Amino acid sequence: MNARGAADFGPRVAAFDTVVDERLEPLRHDPRAARVFTAASHLGDWSMIWHLVGVARGLTSSKRADQAVVLSALLGAESLIVNQGVKRLFKRERPTDSGDDRFEVRTPSTSSFPSGHASAAAFAATVLTTLDGKKSAPLWFGLAGVVGTSRAFVRIHHASDVIGGAVVGIGLGLLVRPLVKRLR
Repeated sequence: MNARGAADFGPRVAAFDTVVDERLEPLRHDPRAARVFTAASHLGDWSMIWHLVGVARGLTSSKRADQAVVLSALLGAESLIVNQGVKRLFKRERPTDSGDDRFEVRTPSTSSFPSGHASAAAFAATVLTTLDGKKSAPLWFGLAGVVGTSRAFVRIHHASDVIGGAVVGIGLGLLVRPLVKRLR
């Protein structure tokens, strides 16, 4: 692993990032895993997957259509907070300049920490679980986990960036939970 930026948070975080990167390496040689994680990374761009989920849910009822509009607006606010606020507090370099050469992904221009994909995914999973109930949590958080993991898989983020993003996303999701509960 290229350790650029990995030492920004100390040797334990750097060691954690190295171990995760080494564990992901065998998966990077599996064509099926490569397709899944590369697709998840692309679908996470601009929270596209979560907007699509909102639209798909909205097609089932007018109440859910209202929820889709609110979900998209909240995702926009979350993106602004994370990408123009939180990321500016950290100037962490990415593990690679443009991701692993084996995978074509968009090269972000912001700091590596926290992962915006992971933050948006955890935020959306929190909001959707609030709307759909606790039984839906494995679906939404499972999908969020794939999107978040995809960013370390394609080597555009350190694993600790993904965890940091998930923590930020869940935190922001919990902050908007009272508003979201009124939409159920």
